[in-house]
Amino acid sequence: MSDFEGLKALVTGGASGIGRATAELLAARGAQVAVLDLDPSSVEKPLLAYRADVTDDASVREAVAAAVADLGGLDVVVNNAGIGAQGTVADNDDDEWHRVLDVNVVGMVRVARAALPHLRASAHAAIVNTSSIAATAGLPQRALYSATKGAVYSLTLAMAADHVREGIRVNCVNPGTADTPWIGRLLAKAPDPAAERAALEARQPTGRLVSADEVAGAIAYLASPLSGATTGTSLAVDGGMQGLRLRPVGQ
Repeated sequence: MSDFEGLKALVTGGASGIGRATAELLAARGAQVAVLDLDPSSVEKPLLAYRADVTDDASVREAVAAAVADLGGLDVVVNNAGIGAQGTVADNDDDEWHRVLDVNVVGMVRVARAALPHLRASAHAAIVNTSSIAATAGLPQRALYSATKGAVYSLTLAMAADHVREGIRVNCVNPGTADTPWIGRLLAKAPDPAAERAALEARQPTGRLVSADEVAGAIAYLASPLSGATTGTSLAVDGGMQGLRLRPVGQ
């Protein structure tokens, strides 16, 4: 497909995982793509790479401005940068709550704020935010993370309403547990990594983790000009976790 031919895209957290898969897919489908990341050293051409810290407004504005100058404009923003957190509401102190909210929620605000003036000049402007199944389903030991992703979901709806008349579409993807470097680190810390991985796979009806490429495909769908009538939508990429209620095997 070449539905992104001539379009300019920016992907945050694009050096690994879902962000890297998304950046590479958009480029393969014709886009010129800039990656923003804390450590973009592994990013290879044809992707452009810029260092940015989404918790630092000046850093974000500088990176977005540099990317737009090099790309020659901006049509698509994929707000993907984020971090994980574990525990109940009692397990993380105020500093950790502020840190994770600052990255996962306010970080998206900073990027969108810097990008909006450029997106307003595009004929095919789209923002896609990476939310999570944790925004719509209660998961154990994920209070802080779920709070941030619930905020991303609500933020997506509000942004879609604010900017629809400016020609800017805003949507989000809600992945289930994805096979990413963060999940790999989480599993490595578990007392029994194999058992923990099996448990994560079992809670998704497909019986496996979601791949980064599958999430990237959903992001590309929402960002594509072919989806010009889609805004204010969350797209679950969760192996059926949100909507399916299967009987136990054998029943």
